[in-house]
Amino acid sequence: MAKQKRKVTEVTEKKNKKLKKAPANEKEPAPEAAPAPAGAPPQGGAPCGDPELSPEEKRVLERKLKKERKKGGRKGLGEAGAATARSPRARRSGAQLALDYLCSWAQKQDSWRFQKTRQTWLLTHMYDRSKVPEEHFSTLLAYLEGLKGQARELTVQKGEALMREADEAGAGSPGPFPLERTRRIRQVLQLLS
Repeated sequence: MAKQKRKVTEVTEKKNKKLKKAPANEKEPAPEAAPAPAGAPPQGGAPCGDPELSPEEKRVLERKLKKERKKGGRKGLGEAGAATARSPRARRSGAQLALDYLCSWAQKQDSWRFQKTRQTWLLTHMYDRSKVPEEHFSTLLAYLEGLKGQARELTVQKGEALMREADEAGAGSPGPFPLERTRRIRQVLQLLS
């Protein structure tokens, strides 16, 4: 029992000596002078009142501080740089993208590739004069000639259904089926039938 007490007192004396030496070591300038984050312990001190950090604990603390500094730098870039980086790249509307797709098809550019979403947009809005202007409608008719498969069948079915509705509503009435729309429906049906 006496031996254990002696060992314990020797260990505590060694710790006390290290504590006394620690203030002398703290006077040396730190290699990295960076402010500590709000929740982190000071660099010289240890968490939870332990006076000395193990090498592993020091490494973990240094990593945390490094991450905090990195985050701070990103935030500064994000606030200032994001506005300038995103402003030139304005997003174009689906209508503009679909009409560009149609024009590139008409010019047979090397960059043209089939895009189902653009074709779907064109097929659903082709009767609306405000969305597909008259100068693009003739190009759209040429594009529809090459339409195949289910897309062609569905376009014909929708066109026939719209034509029946227009006939029931009255061909000359300015109601839901204006003359321009019925003319476009007829042209599409004549082309595909």
